[in-house]
Amino acid sequence: MRLLFFIVGFFIFSNAFAQSGVYINEPKNSDGTKIKWTLTLEKDGTFLYHFLRDLSAISKANTEENYYGKGAWVLEGKSVILLSKKEDELKGQYSLNLNNSKARYITKSPRDKSDKVIKTALRFYESETFHIKGLELFKE
Repeated sequence: MRLLFFIVGFFIFSNAFAQSGVYINEPKNSDGTKIKWTLTLEKDGTFLYHFLRDLSAISKANTEENYYGKGAWVLEGKSVILLSKKEDELKGQYSLNLNNSKARYITKSPRDKSDKVIKTALRFYESETFHIKGLELFKE
């Protein structure tokens, strides 16, 4: 019986480790501005989020904006759910509240034997933060 629990627990936790890592989206902008989203999912169940917008190519007054968020993440099926603390606890550098943001974990199925390339990614489908919904971040 213990062996059964060990095997089931091993598969559950090894699946959660597959989602951990660094996810980035950095599109190329023709006007020289830079936008970069970074989400780091740690193996201990915590996450760090960073949004960078560099406008120095078009505006010398406003050169760079940085927004940060942190909290915990959990895996439910193929969805990664980000959980942040209450807004009154989010102060200082980590001020972005990503509580209850949900992203689908996208990867190539092990049964798919075709040559098509599918990048491992997270695609956000639900969030209280307006610029997160629809965002797709690719695993490094």
